[in-house]
Order: sequence, then structure tokens, then C-alpha cells
Amino acid sequence: MFEVLVYLYENYWRPDACPDHDQLTRKLSAVGFETDEIQEALSWLDGLAETAQAHAAEQQPTSMRVYSAAEIERLGEESIGFISFLESAGVLPPPMREMVIDRASAVGESPLALEDLKVIVLMVFWSLGEEPDALILDELFVAPEERLIH
Repeated sequence: MFEVLVYLYENYWRPDACPDHDQLTRKLSAVGFETDEIQEALSWLDGLAETAQAHAAEQQPTSMRVYSAAEIERLGEESIGFISFLESAGVLPPPMREMVIDRASAVGESPLALEDLKVIVLMVFWSLGEEPDALILDELFVAPEERLIH
């Protein structure tokens, strides 16, 4: 599923630039993605759109998040640490944080791999038509071992 999401992020500027589900399914299939992987990604994106609508009206400049035991198990400490890092850097406001947590909870893996969480963060920005700044994009895309130290 995550490969399909990355493909959509890289090939479509915003969600509204994507064709309808039937046409998009044909395009993704032609590129080589499996049908079940495509359907899982499209279903996940539908949930993202619903979550984006639900959280769009929220205006919480600050809030403190306490994770339940189930969320800690589902997300894992590494992913929760990364979410906290993005919050403290000022790039993930509370409504977006909740979208990330909601969509991460919709994935069947437990604990969620950090690389998968990074894709989810990208897709939340993408769904809202926002582009994270260059340093955050670097953090989301580049593996730590591939970074050059200046």
C-alpha cells in the first residue's frame, strides 16, 4: 500500500489532481501495482479525506496529547517520538497530528514502522494541499545513513 501512496504523492500535485477511482485504478494497475494493494491504498485515502474534513474545522493552537496504551502499542515508541519531534519543530499542528494518528491507526501493522509513518505524514500534508518545508521533506524522504554532514 505504501508504495502506491508514494507513487501518488510523487505524481499528483494534490488529491483533487487525481482522476476518479476507476481511472486511477487502471493507471496504477498499468504501472504495475497489484489490485489488492491499489484497493487498500484507495480505501486508506478515502479515510484520509474523511479525516481531513473532520479536522479541518479544528483550531487548536496548542494542546497536549496523551497516548493510550493501545496507541502506544499500535504506533510504537519510535513513531510517537517522531510525531513529537514534528510537533516541537512547529510543523505538525494538533489537528494534523490527530490526522496522522488516525491514519496510522488504520494501518494493520503493529508497531508501525517509522518509514511507513513518514509516508503517512507526507500524505496528510498532501491531502491538505500543503508542502512541508525543505528540511522536513529531507527528514521524511532521506534515510539517516544517506545524509551528508556539512
